[in-house]
Amino acid sequence: MVNMDIWIGVGVFIAILLLAQGGYGIWRTLQDPEKKRVQRRLRFMAQAGSDGTDVLERRLVLSEIPFLNRILLKLSLSRRMNFLLEQAGIQSPLGVFIISSLLLATIGFLISTRMISNYLLAGIAGIIAGTIPYLYVLSKKKHRMQKFERQLPEALDLIARSLKAGNAFTGSMKMVAEEMDDPVSREFDKTLGEINFGLEVSEALKNLSHRIECPDLRFFVVAINLQRESGGNLAETLENICRLIRERFKLQGKIKVLAAEGKLSATILLALPFLIALAITYLNPDYMLLLIQDPIGHIMIGLGITMMILGALITKKITVIKI
Repeated sequence: MVNMDIWIGVGVFIAILLLAQGGYGIWRTLQDPEKKRVQRRLRFMAQAGSDGTDVLERRLVLSEIPFLNRILLKLSLSRRMNFLLEQAGIQSPLGVFIISSLLLATIGFLISTRMISNYLLAGIAGIIAGTIPYLYVLSKKKHRMQKFERQLPEALDLIARSLKAGNAFTGSMKMVAEEMDDPVSREFDKTLGEINFGLEVSEALKNLSHRIECPDLRFFVVAINLQRESGGNLAETLENICRLIRERFKLQGKIKVLAAEGKLSATILLALPFLIALAITYLNPDYMLLLIQDPIGHIMIGLGITMMILGALITKKITVIKI
């Protein structure tokens, strides 16, 4: 019991230390927005692969805490995670999410040890709690990519109209960066920044398509590169791409309507076993208690959950159609 109290005390101390460091890093970030903007630009240029990559790479800041920043810079995984934050449009440094994950994992472990005596289950609960920031970043990235895809036709239309008016391509991209909302405006502004720093237009557009997971954007990048090599009416090409994207959106809407019935059926079938279990537990607790306490009942529950997961995956494969 004494050893248990010592471990709990150590865990509380670590949690308080991580919370203090995380709060200090957030405070430092919020206190100097101009510095944050410059550091963000340097991070994008460091990923661009230009001649100045080595210099810019040394200025890459992954945390406001010096020793943590040195550790993260040495890890290749931290750079991939930082790129994920950039895709999600999150301006906080990677160190904030690392500390948040460690803090949540520690808190989840300590709370679980108070509720259950099994350290293995408590460790699993701590790991699950520690993945919450990562799941949040993935969700933000998904919604940002979807919003960019919805904004892309309007942005291409604006570029096409600007080209017809006699503006240069970079000037047309600047109009998009100034007049449209995030994420299109921010991503086009990043691309313009790379071009202004001396990167080739084709390479800057390649970096844009690498940051944004959007198949329609690749059509735009390929059209620009072909036009620069062989010439042609770029404005007309962009208008055709806009028309193609909008027609694809219409087809996607029709497919969603046709697949709605299958998705609703899958949702009902997945929820039905749990609703029946709750109803039986409420009406006859002793009948349900046998399933929970008997070892054979544990096997049946595990097989049932496994079959439900397989059924959900198969249903998703049937109802989701990529265009």
